[in-house]
Amino acid sequence: MDLAFTPEEHKFREEIRGWVRENLPKEISDKVHKALRLTRDDLQRWARILGKKGWLGYGWPKQFGGPGWNAIQKHLFEEELALAGAPRIVPFGPVMVAPVIMAFGSPEQQQRFLPGIASGEVWWSQGYSEPGSGSDLDSVKTRAERKGDKYIVKGQKTWTTLAQFGVWIFCLVRTSTEGKPQTGISFLLIDMKSPGVTVRPIVMLDGEPEVNEVFFDNVEVPAANLIGEENKGWTYAKHLLSHERTNIADVNRAKRELERLKRIARSEGVYEDPRFRDEIARLEVDVVALEMMVLRVLSAEKSGKNPLDIAGLLKIKGSEIQQRYTELMMLAGGAYSLPFIREAMDAGYQGEYVGAAHLAPLAANYFNMRKTTIYGGSNEVQRNIVSQTVLG
Repeated sequence: MDLAFTPEEHKFREEIRGWVRENLPKEISDKVHKALRLTRDDLQRWARILGKKGWLGYGWPKQFGGPGWNAIQKHLFEEELALAGAPRIVPFGPVMVAPVIMAFGSPEQQQRFLPGIASGEVWWSQGYSEPGSGSDLDSVKTRAERKGDKYIVKGQKTWTTLAQFGVWIFCLVRTSTEGKPQTGISFLLIDMKSPGVTVRPIVMLDGEPEVNEVFFDNVEVPAANLIGEENKGWTYAKHLLSHERTNIADVNRAKRELERLKRIARSEGVYEDPRFRDEIARLEVDVVALEMMVLRVLSAEKSGKNPLDIAGLLKIKGSEIQQRYTELMMLAGGAYSLPFIREAMDAGYQGEYVGAAHLAPLAANYFNMRKTTIYGGSNEVQRNIVSQTVLG
C-alpha cells in the first residue's frame, strides 16, 4: 500500500488549484470560510461554473461526459475545492442519482437526464425517508400503482434535503407487497412540477428550512421514468447509498473546518489553554486517521484490488468528527456563541453584545450537525452493518 502521491498527481493537484483560484467567486468562498448562509443562487452559480468546465460530474466516466478521473484524482479535486472554500457540490444529482442512471437506466433515460445534471441546470432531490422509514428503508410505504403507461403515486417523504429547490426527485416507491419487503420496491424519477406534488418546509433548530416534507397525492408519473426493472429498486438504492455514505464522511471539509477551529480558538484566546489544545489535538488525530482510511480505499482502487467495504465506517467516523468540531467551536466562543436572529445578521447588524462576526454562525452550525449521525443510515445501524460485513 503506497499512500504517497506521484509527481503526476502533484501536478494534477496544482492544475486544479490554479483553476479553482481563477474561477471560484470570492464572495462565495468568503461565505464558506466564515460558515455563512449560502443561497440557492450561490450553490447553483458554482454548479454551473463547474458544469461549464465539465467537472460537476467529476466522478463520471468519459463515455457519459465526465473527465474520466481515477480515484486519486477525484480525491485531490475534492480536497482542493474544500480547502479553497468552494461550496459542497449538492450531491443528489451528480453524485447520487447519476451513477444509478448510468448503471441501470436505459440509453433513452441517460440521454434525457444526464446532460441537465452535468450542466448544473437541473436540481435533483432525494425521496427516500418517510415517517417511520429512515434507516430501515425496506419499510417504505409510498405506493406506486401501475395503470397502463403510468404510475399513480400516493404517499409522503420526509427529511428531503433542499426539496424546496427541487425540479426532479428520485424516489423509492412500493410497487408490490408480496414476498420480502425489499423485493417490492422500485426506483422512480418524478417531476416535482407534476400536479399533486406538495413540498412543505421543516424549520430546524438553526432556523433554516433545509429539509422538507414532500406529499404525493395521486401523482401521475410516466412508466418510462422507472429505472431498471420493477421491484428491483432495493438493488439500485444500495448502489446509491454507498456513494451517499462515503460523501457524508467528507474528510476534506473536516480538514478545512479544523483550521477554522484553530483560528477561532486563537481569536478567542483559548488556543493556549492546554486542555483545549488537547481536545484540538485529539480531533486532529482523528481527522488524519479518517484521511488515512480514505487513502487506503483509494490505494486499493488504484492498484486494481477490491476496495474495503467500509462506506458505513467512513460515515460513522466522519459524522462524529463533524459534530465534534462544531462543539469545540461553540466552546471556544463561549457565551458569544448564543443563537442569533439570522435575518438581522444578513442585514449586517452585529449589536453591541453579540461579539465578533466569526462567532455569529456557530450556534446554527452546531444545531445543524446534530443530524449527521442520523441521516444516511443512523450510526447505530451502520455499526451493525460494519460488524457483519467487515468484522465477520
